[in-house]
Amino acid sequence: MSLDPAVPARKNLTARLSARFSVPRGMIVGVLFVLALTWGLYAIQPGGSILSAEVQTGIYLGLLVLTICSRRAKVLVIRTFQRYTLNPLFRLLLAISINPLGLAILETRGHRSGKIRRNPVGNGRQGDSFWIIAEHGSRAGWVHNIRHDPRVRVRLRIGLRYRWVSGIATVRPDDDPLARQRQIIAWHPLRAYNAINVRALGADLLTVHVQLQLDPARGGDRTVGGDRTVGGDRTVGGDRTVGGDLAMGGDLAMGERHAVKVPLQS
Repeated sequence: MSLDPAVPARKNLTARLSARFSVPRGMIVGVLFVLALTWGLYAIQPGGSILSAEVQTGIYLGLLVLTICSRRAKVLVIRTFQRYTLNPLFRLLLAISINPLGLAILETRGHRSGKIRRNPVGNGRQGDSFWIIAEHGSRAGWVHNIRHDPRVRVRLRIGLRYRWVSGIATVRPDDDPLARQRQIIAWHPLRAYNAINVRALGADLLTVHVQLQLDPARGGDRTVGGDRTVGGDRTVGGDRTVGGDLAMGGDLAMGERHAVKVPLQS
């Protein structure tokens, strides 16, 4: 047993430095895959520009170094770039049903402004579950929004059409985001490409689960202010409106009149 009082201090310093200058799990693998894809495309493309490959290599290596030095600075750089360039472009493309990267739109409500916020996310739908890997973890603005109001909507393709589907989101800090990514990919090339970019551009991966309020038999019902729309009709507290009238307990109210079942007399 060491009696040197400087030993605990050195251990604490080493622990702080290792925590301060660390690489997020999966980031190195993501960067290597991106660089392999970059140089692979250069190698197979006739007349490809080596300058483009070198610039992309420099950007990703620079982001790796920036992440090691300061994750907060890396998040600020990537969020600024995405907010003013990528996100508006992807929102526009998805609004006109053009989706070359297989993404989805997540709609949340700002916890401070109360305004609607929409962010492109990877499509991690599995049945009535929708999984998202937040690349910036708890620093992501939409994660803050979910923690204040878990009611969200997701715009995704159902069949041949894009629909808005309501859901309840839950942040899962105890879930392994890398294992969840592998489960989401399921040999899907666009999902694999999105997972690679999330690892390369992310700082603190975090799993978010959305329980979609989707009835496959109805072709995509959704909730509106706590009530559920079925086709073009709306259920209110378990009763259903048909053409603006309210059916209560199976009876249909029309204007001021209410249909009451009268037993037949024999």
